Amino acid sequence: MKVPLAELTDRLNRFRARMDKTQSGWEMAAISGKIPLYYFTGTMQDGLLLIPQDGDAIFWVRQSYERAADESLFPDLRRMRSYRDIAAEMSAFPPTIYLETEQVPVAQLQRMQKHLRFRDVKAVDDQVGAVRAVKSRYELSLMEQAGKIHRHVLEDLVPGMLTEGIDEVMFSCDLYSIMVKEGHQGIVRFGGFNEMLLGQIGFGTSSISPICVDTPGGVSGMHPSVPQMGCRTRLLQKGDLVVVDIGCGYNGYQTDKTLSYMFGRPVPDTAIESHLRCVEIQDTMAPMLKPGAVPSEIYRTIMKGLEPEFLTNFMGFGNKRVKFLGHGIGLWIDETPVIAEGFDEPLEEGMVFALEPKKGIPDVGLVGIENTFAVTPQGGRSLTGESKGLIEIY
Repeated sequence: MKVPLAELTDRLNRFRARMDKTQSGWEMAAISGKIPLYYFTGTMQDGLLLIPQDGDAIFWVRQSYERAADESLFPDLRRMRSYRDIAAEMSAFPPTIYLETEQVPVAQLQRMQKHLRFRDVKAVDDQVGAVRAVKSRYELSLMEQAGKIHRHVLEDLVPGMLTEGIDEVMFSCDLYSIMVKEGHQGIVRFGGFNEMLLGQIGFGTSSISPICVDTPGGVSGMHPSVPQMGCRTRLLQKGDLVVVDIGCGYNGYQTDKTLSYMFGRPVPDTAIESHLRCVEIQDTMAPMLKPGAVPSEIYRTIMKGLEPEFLTNFMGFGNKRVKFLGHGIGLWIDETPVIAEGFDEPLEEGMVFALEPKKGIPDVGLVGIENTFAVTPQGGRSLTGESKGLIEIY
């Protein structure tokens, strides 16, 4: 269960190399977000990881030190009650500290500055994200296991779970139970402090309901206070399109997959045609996922090849459309880089992407596909199966 020491050492070495390349003159980075902490130390215990440019990293653990010591092979764990303990033991801090500016609340920053006495803050989020983007064999093995669970449940088991009259919430609960029994870790993590149990699950036009998340699809939700899990009054009927867009996690690492089902009878021909076009787009993008390829160029190439009429409601519905075709994935569902404009660094072997060309269809719902692919010299290798979706359940 422990992250190997060689993994932790390699991650810190690659992080320092990235900082040396992009942040000349940096002296110290401080990591406190629970996912980055797990990535670098192998435990999610509350604390502060200090990474100097030219010395050994120290993980100061507030609680629980005992659990951190039991879970982690990180070589230098130290107890602390507050940042005051760090200040008492360490010499003066550099004037500028690199922090996860998207993860650190203002109150926490103020407490850190009060005791550690640094003046300026610079962001380290992009550098951490770039290091995390390239997965090791160890990480890929965990994602492959998540992908196997994902494929089995959505392709083999879900067709037998859909029955006329079931509501979205009960189907979501049944699906969650099956996912956990098959090995899903029980939670799906995103950046920005967001977590959920599975993802977006909807019958018919529920799958294009507008939501606050930057995604092509949607979900109706149980209540304005709980915009997740579906709607209790939306019952499955013959002729409905069922859309299951969920994550699957295994020992922290996640895959993303969307599969659709036609219940009772086929959806309209126009919807089927649009779905098959989305599958063609995925199958065109996947071979492009090779080391050296540039995400923004992949995005432009695909978008330029699409018919003007097809672009209506592509990657969303109505006014809610996203400007990407895929996203990095790992310990978060929504990692960088992204298949979109502005991401101009070449791909590297070991990166992993969820490709999700989708299109909203009026009065039907969201058609399209999503699978998770590893970047290889031969192109993208699917970790989550080969089904084309629109599985018939008659």
